[in-house]
Amino acid sequence: MMRPYILAETNWREIQQHTFEVAVLPWGATEAHNYHLPYATDIIEADHIAAEAARKAWEAGTKVIILPTIPFGVNTGQTDILLDINMSPSTQAAVLNDVIEVLNRQGIQKLLILNSHGGNDFKTMLRELGLKYPNMFLSSCNWFQAMNKSEFFENPGDHADEMETSLILHLRPDLVTPLEETGDGHDKKPKIKAYREGWAWAERKWTQVTEDTGVGNPKKATAEKGARFFEAVTDKMSQLFIDLSKADLDDLYE
Repeated sequence: MMRPYILAETNWREIQQHTFEVAVLPWGATEAHNYHLPYATDIIEADHIAAEAARKAWEAGTKVIILPTIPFGVNTGQTDILLDINMSPSTQAAVLNDVIEVLNRQGIQKLLILNSHGGNDFKTMLRELGLKYPNMFLSSCNWFQAMNKSEFFENPGDHADEMETSLILHLRPDLVTPLEETGDGHDKKPKIKAYREGWAWAERKWTQVTEDTGVGNPKKATAEKGARFFEAVTDKMSQLFIDLSKADLDDLYE
């Protein structure tokens, strides 16, 4: 059944009946996720989290529209992993400019990027585009940082880990291969102390860090854990959509 808050599903007759307050642009990546998860893991997560959060916000009276998910992210540290598709930050900025130009022209002043990939970072782009489109309120969020993962999962990680594996077991179990066949997601830590402590940064060379492309042990993942996390994170995302829709752009601070 057509959902009026999903742009890819709605139609010209239906869409003219609404005045949208917030546009959400999910942004994923196409990359290997250990041996057991699909290359579209970040896309699947972005699609489902954006849609479910929008459903909750829509039913609360929020006029939000979910734009089609961008399937390619920044994968510059994974050039030697077969078919990890890199979209450079400069390309992302060009795509964003075109999307924002349309929204600005059509009077939808609030754009939220719902980011689903750790390699994406939109802050500097939004700073620059905010100068170009001063009437727009441009923001981004990382859904994977919205919750305290230790309340849901036993093993830490940030790529094809217990959290992502549990989510895909809940959302698309048909795409998950048996966990006994997967790698343990062990990752090497930087030898340089500052990078290890996290206050200095350098891009990880993925195949030097991990043998199976995962970071975090996925073996205790379950669909039940994924369902619980999905419900919680979409509750939190939907509240963000609601708060954004209500926000007065001339009165944002207290």
